[in-house]
Amino acid sequence: MTRLYNFCAGPAALPEPVLETARNDMLDWHGRGLSVMEMSHRSKEFVGIAGHAETTLRELLAIPDDYAVLFLQGGASTQFAAVPLNLLPEGGSADYINTGQWSKKAIAEGKRYGAANVAASAEDTNFSTIPARDSWQLSADAAYLHYTPNETIGGVEFHWVPEVSAPLVADMSSTILSRPLDVSRFGVIYAGAQKNIGPAGLTLVIVHRELLGRSRPGCPVMLDWKTAADNDSMYNTPPTFALYLAGLVFAWLKDLGGLEAMAELNRRKAEKLYATIDSSAFYANPVELPSRSLMNVPFTLADPALDKVFQQDAEAAGLLNLGGHRSVGGMRASLYNAVPEAAVDALIAFMLDFEQRKG
Repeated sequence: MTRLYNFCAGPAALPEPVLETARNDMLDWHGRGLSVMEMSHRSKEFVGIAGHAETTLRELLAIPDDYAVLFLQGGASTQFAAVPLNLLPEGGSADYINTGQWSKKAIAEGKRYGAANVAASAEDTNFSTIPARDSWQLSADAAYLHYTPNETIGGVEFHWVPEVSAPLVADMSSTILSRPLDVSRFGVIYAGAQKNIGPAGLTLVIVHRELLGRSRPGCPVMLDWKTAADNDSMYNTPPTFALYLAGLVFAWLKDLGGLEAMAELNRRKAEKLYATIDSSAFYANPVELPSRSLMNVPFTLADPALDKVFQQDAEAAGLLNLGGHRSVGGMRASLYNAVPEAAVDALIAFMLDFEQRKG
């Protein structure tokens, strides 16, 4: 079987060594005579799998002991509601930074539970920039500030961590584990797994323990972080197979040299693709240079009529899922951890050839 190069924004590529291990474990995990999918989540075997995954993640991110690590269901979109339900008191307000489609969805959900103040927005630049910090209009009594460090659709990214007095809440679905991170600067970090962690169905929440126990009356028990923390993510059945695979991904990252090594690789992949786009009159990237994402690289062709031809020819060349999001069109290459540098090299070679043939 020949595996092709997958540039999907999510569910995204998984490391081949992880898939090979999962394949070998599928029918018989470590001689137990059953698969991980068939284990009780309260068995000593699965509790060990979950514990090892958390320990490895804590090592990778140097997560302080005063933070709880939760493995939940529902995707990052469920956390759009969980954040205000856990942190925003009734009648309170919270600040949000709007840098794209995922920020907008978080804001819309926040408004269901209180005053969601849009402290800054990049909508006037069609989400091609990050609003300058000195332009933000922050609330004096905000319960938290929410932002999306990387927007997968528009391909814009914060390359700095905001300094604010309120607890900082970040949707890191598309950047977590792609580079080192100072967790202690955040109140809450949450992320859907399907980009850099593992398969869809698992959601990671890292929350400072002092923020637990603040949920408002009426918060569903399944969205209360304290419930999950008090039960080691085992209040109900977690997404067991996804959590098992995430643990394998964490171990794979550790074996590669950790997040510093991954950051160097990811930067190199992105820089060579951006260089190809910028040196061409046939391709263009709409994002200002300081705000360009290392994970998601959108680009357009000089003639949009060639978009479908580009995607068809790319797929024939073994380059999958390069179409841009339906809301913006064009192309997008997602360069998550499991996308090898060879995939980027193959994409660049194809782009140069396509330009020569069609330009």
